[in-house]
Amino acid sequence: MITITFPDKTTKTFENHSTGFDVARSISQGFARTCVAMEIDGQRGDLSRTIDHDTHIRFITTKDPEALDILRHTAAHVMAQAICRLYKDAKLTIGPSIEDGFYYDIDMESLSDSDFPKIEAEMKKIVKAGYPIERKEVSKSEALQLYKDEPYKQEMISELKEETVSFYQQNEFADLCRGPHLPDTGFVKAFKLTKVSGAYWRADQNRQQLQRIYGTAFFSKKELDEYLNFLEEARKRDHRKLGTALDLFSFHDEAPGMPFFHPKGMELWKELLTYWRQEHRNAGYVETKTPIMLHRSLWERSGHWENYRENMYTTVVDDTEYAIKPMNCPGGMLLYGMRPHSYKELPYRVAEIGMVHRHELSGVLSGLFRVRVFHQDDAHIFMTPEQIQQEILGILQLVERIYSTFGLSFHLELSTRPDKFIGSDEQWEMATKGLQSALDKYGKDYKINEGDGAFYGPKIDVHIRDALGRTWQCGTIQLDMSLPERFNLHYIGKDNEKHRPIMIHRVIFGSIERFLGILIEHFAGKFPLWLSPVQIVLLPINDDLTSYARKLKDLMIKEGLRTEIDDRSESLKKKIRDAQINQIPLMLTIGEKEKENATLAIRALDGTVKYGISHEEFLSRVHEHIRIRKVHSNIFLEDLGQKIITPNFATSQ
Repeated sequence: MITITFPDKTTKTFENHSTGFDVARSISQGFARTCVAMEIDGQRGDLSRTIDHDTHIRFITTKDPEALDILRHTAAHVMAQAICRLYKDAKLTIGPSIEDGFYYDIDMESLSDSDFPKIEAEMKKIVKAGYPIERKEVSKSEALQLYKDEPYKQEMISELKEETVSFYQQNEFADLCRGPHLPDTGFVKAFKLTKVSGAYWRADQNRQQLQRIYGTAFFSKKELDEYLNFLEEARKRDHRKLGTALDLFSFHDEAPGMPFFHPKGMELWKELLTYWRQEHRNAGYVETKTPIMLHRSLWERSGHWENYRENMYTTVVDDTEYAIKPMNCPGGMLLYGMRPHSYKELPYRVAEIGMVHRHELSGVLSGLFRVRVFHQDDAHIFMTPEQIQQEILGILQLVERIYSTFGLSFHLELSTRPDKFIGSDEQWEMATKGLQSALDKYGKDYKINEGDGAFYGPKIDVHIRDALGRTWQCGTIQLDMSLPERFNLHYIGKDNEKHRPIMIHRVIFGSIERFLGILIEHFAGKFPLWLSPVQIVLLPINDDLTSYARKLKDLMIKEGLRTEIDDRSESLKKKIRDAQINQIPLMLTIGEKEKENATLAIRALDGTVKYGISHEEFLSRVHEHIRIRKVHSNIFLEDLGQKIITPNFATSQ
């Protein structure tokens, strides 16, 4: 007999060699039908696994978050089985579950979205059949024989250190896999293939290009429909489409992965950085600028030449090798080391909007989200050990002020010492305690990622949440015990001796290009008034009023407002519609009445219309609205003070 201990500490005895199914059914048949897998002493396993010793068991049901991961992994196998039935020459590689679904990389003929219906139809046949999914284990030599016609599987098996190899069988289909999986294919009821793209085998552009087919799966059709609605809303907000429609930026074959910003895009850029600079001045930062290209010896000294060389662009000038910077930090180290520093100067907060270049594979480039040239809002803070907590707290408060201006919420994650690290145990303990004490004092919940820190120090990652509920890791706060050592940086302490400064790397926007892409999708192109590339458009109702409208435009521009005039010979209705399509926050209709009375007829994007507003009242409201950077664009919404109003966007997910 064996004894099973459940999460509530209750125990129950079973016959030796009972399976997870047997244990689940002993609770109730209804409960057993909801189970998809189990944890045995903390390790995930299949329900069909035989239990031959006393153990702790936790069942994973369809209501548990990790069940989706198992479902989607099984869905990837179902898709691969369907593809192998339809495309006889297909060769499988890997098919993992991912955050929002799954994918499988397959060496096969090119696919398109038009091929999805027939693949999905075959998947439905496999699901309807309800094939049992059975785990099997064989020796490495047997596995090589089983997969003798599968070159990618052969390569993976050959590299395994284990002498026993596991795979999962569902009818005629068998796939190399560690598992666990659902009990049978009938569990995969609600699924959808979403896209296909190219991917190199093992991300090596010198290897075979594969078809990467993406999909998603849920336990209910309702959840799938909600997710597909979310995807449709996300497609409408795609920053690449909106960037073109709103004339913000473009990409060109002459510079792959390197965005060109148009005049309207530059207005966004300038406003974003004006705000950033204002907040940083108020927080006690100074700003610097370092060269874009630096000597190879600097990158050897920083460690980038050895560890990051394949991602760097290099060139030779006067028979000397240089690299275009992929990071701003080494230049910042040179600036700090130019002169002696006293403890009285610390903390010394130095910020830089630095342009960096990184060689990304062409297959991963994605609009502003993944580019080869971008700007980082870097800052390096040099301080004494006693100042760690207060400086981290100051950064977190700055992060909150900046993100809340855009109506963005966020959560925090603390990553601790990895297996491979530099520095002493005492240094790591001091640094980690400094970060943790600052987080505790800050007072917001945070998650700890054990062993996920950088090799040179622990870090805090800031994950923002947009209007669709998606999360993006943008900000990061890292303690570095490597670069101050490598660059022999010092400050003179109270004891008149040299001491090594503690250094923080931090970004808030991260990549400014990527942050702009996030903002475009967060606001769906409807930017707050203060940030909008065009804030006001004047709409004269006939040609006779054009000259008066031009005088008003001059007035608005002198007031610092980004203003355009639509003097086309089109109907007022069409002009308003075009202004709405271009997401211009304020539309001023100019008629004879407005000219005679020196008033304005104002239409906001939300449909609000106000008549008879004096120029003085309009300008007063607009300037106050912009001054406090309200996140909504209607200057007539009353009694909001400085409260941040999150845009009322669809948040289905």
